[in-house]
Amino acid sequence: MAKYLIKVSYSAEGLRGVRKEGAAARAAFIGQLLETVGGSMESFYFAFGGDDVILIVDMPDNKTAMAVSATVGASDAISAYETVPLMTTQEVDAAMKISVGYRAPGT
Repeated sequence: MAKYLIKVSYSAEGLRGVRKEGAAARAAFIGQLLETVGGSMESFYFAFGGDDVILIVDMPDNKTAMAVSATVGASDAISAYETVPLMTTQEVDAAMKISVGYRAPGT
């Protein structure tokens, strides 16, 4: 299972919907949405500033994360949506052992 950080900013329409529906109901719905695609929610926080919602979620793979991103991001209730893949220290250590034939420009 892959882990992702998701950052969401609501449009005015989306904020009106949260106000009407309630924050707890919205968080519960997102948890249910993730379960329908084989995922789960580790944490869900409302915030203010640049992002309105911050989530840590597990999803089966990048294709599933893209499907959720495209569906939710296309909503008129969302003004911005960002999915950030998260990696464990073990995954990063393994990645650092992969040899890559890179040369910096001009060297």
